[in-house]
Amino acid sequence: MTKPSSMLIGVVSDTHGLLRPELLPALAGVDHILHAGDVGDPTILTELSRIAPVTAIRGNIDTHGPCSLLPATEAIELAGSLIYILHSLDDLDLNPQAASISVVVYGHSHKPSIEHRQGVLYLNPGSAGPRRFNLPITYARLRIQNGQPQAEMLPLLP
Repeated sequence: MTKPSSMLIGVVSDTHGLLRPELLPALAGVDHILHAGDVGDPTILTELSRIAPVTAIRGNIDTHGPCSLLPATEAIELAGSLIYILHSLDDLDLNPQAASISVVVYGHSHKPSIEHRQGVLYLNPGSAGPRRFNLPITYARLRIQNGQPQAEMLPLLP
């Protein structure tokens, strides 16, 4: 089976049990969805999986029930890029560059961020769940083309 050389990936985090109605149409057409923890309700993952395959990890609120069974971290190869997912960047216990990781996806802070460090893309999609302080409600799209990742941040609410 030939691996695709191009993929569009939806990236969300910190839903905290709230599946905003704007999220599903925003993710329509993606090839895969990554959820960087604090899911809060497993039905969110079920709904997201109706759009595309989902890779999810648990966050610090996912301590009981089905979400507690999610892994703390995950590494997945999509379109020739190795992606490492964890909830809090403070828990990163490996050198992504040395591990040939192209993208580190994380959440926890609810602060959207796209940053490049030493050839690695660090992506925090922000929070797609309840508003925290004055932070925006966002998600991200990650496009991988010929092994090259590019991210864009998108608002879910004005």
